[in-house]
Amino acid sequence: MATDDAAVALVAIRDEPLSVDEALGAVRHPRCGGVALFVGVVRDHDHGESVSGLDYSAHPSAEATMREVCEQVLASSEAVRVAAVHRTGTLEVGDLAVVVAAAAPHRGQAFDACRAVIDTLKSRTPIWKHQTLGDGSAEWVGLP
Repeated sequence: MATDDAAVALVAIRDEPLSVDEALGAVRHPRCGGVALFVGVVRDHDHGESVSGLDYSAHPSAEATMREVCEQVLASSEAVRVAAVHRTGTLEVGDLAVVVAAAAPHRGQAFDACRAVIDTLKSRTPIWKHQTLGDGSAEWVGLP
C-alpha cells in the first residue's frame, strides 16, 4: 500500500507537446529507487492501415478521471508518486500522445504501478482519437 507521503504528482491534458523530463521530475522522490515511464507515440499504422496523423479530443471530465485513476493506483500499489499527461489536438506521426510515470522503492513496484495507470487510463478516460488514414479516409477510435 502507498505510504503517507504518496502523491499524484502531475495530471494534465494539454494541447501542446509533452515532456518526458517533466513527468520524470514530477515523480522523483528520495525513497524511490525505481522509476518507470510509459511514453505513447503516434505510430504510422493501426490494425494494418497506414496512419498519417490524428486528433485527440477529451471530454471536460477527462482530467478528473485521470486523477481518480492515479489516486486508485497509489492506494493499491507500492508506488510513492505517479504522473500522467495526455495530449489533445492535432498530432503527427512521432509525436508524444501520453506520458505516464511511476516511482516506487523498487523497480518491479514502479513497473507495476506504471502499467496499472496507463492500462486503466486507456479503458476509463474519455479521450477519443480521430485518425486520418493513408488513403485519406478517417475513423474514430475509443468512442463509447
